[in-house]
Amino acid sequence: MKRKRRSKCVSYAKWGYIFLIPFFLVYFIFQLLPLISTFYNSFFENYRVGLMQIGPKFVGLQNYKEILFNSELPIYLKNTFIIWMMGFIPQMFFSLLLASWFTDLRLRLKCTGFFKTVIYMPNLIMASAFSMLFYTIFSDVGPINNLLNSMGLPTYRFLSEVAGARGLIALMNFLMWFGNTTIVLMAGIMGIDTSILEAARIDGANSIQIFRRITLPIIRPIMAYTLVTSLIGGIQMFDVPQILTNGNGNPDRTSMTVIMYLNKHLYSKNYGMAGALSVILFIITAILSVAVFKYVTKDMVNVGEKKVKKAKGV
Repeated sequence: MKRKRRSKCVSYAKWGYIFLIPFFLVYFIFQLLPLISTFYNSFFENYRVGLMQIGPKFVGLQNYKEILFNSELPIYLKNTFIIWMMGFIPQMFFSLLLASWFTDLRLRLKCTGFFKTVIYMPNLIMASAFSMLFYTIFSDVGPINNLLNSMGLPTYRFLSEVAGARGLIALMNFLMWFGNTTIVLMAGIMGIDTSILEAARIDGANSIQIFRRITLPIIRPIMAYTLVTSLIGGIQMFDVPQILTNGNGNPDRTSMTVIMYLNKHLYSKNYGMAGALSVILFIITAILSVAVFKYVTKDMVNVGEKKVKKAKGV
């Protein structure tokens, strides 16, 4: 009788799980446990008055009611949204413009690698250093005002005007992140099949029509990703306005963001209110992210459903 030879198969699946252990371990210790702790502390009254410690005392949803109905959270949410929009709109415009230029083979641009490096470099600079640089340049006795005075123009107090303070914060966020957004959008555009673009040019479509009718619809998932991540980053905006306005959100707290408001509670050792505010921001961020993603990708889902129905003959 011939013995059946059993082929020895080596399973590498276990190694994949082993390599994932460090990630899950770090995530559990530094993210999941703090998240659970924040949610737990949000139900307690726990703060310090001078040298006296109040609590922890279980108060249920009292911290949430205090923040939602008796605080200035809507004002700080409005400030955050305005500053984010002031930086995000030009960021998307210039990023799309640069990405389309760098990926257009007909232009034959030279030194594209150098320019990509230059526009990405501000993303590598620490936000604190960037903020101190802008604080020095746009101060009342800084180089910009000295230039204005030499031209016979009056001194403009950038950090004492609402438009000036918000504009500087938005400008810094734009400069720090438009390079990263450009690289991401370039990756999406470079993934488009060149035969589609060539066929459109043969049919007589110009560059603007190709960009509007072909490029934008195809890279919509990348744009949705960029929009959601930028929205999350905008809600978490802290370091730039904190340093530029010395933590006060001047003038008259018009540039104070929600994370700066959260930091006030943490600084005052009011852990219960800080925990409740963190949970509320987490819920707001999740709702806005899902809503934006659904809105941006709804046309793609509708087109996919129509193709499925057509294939089934419905």
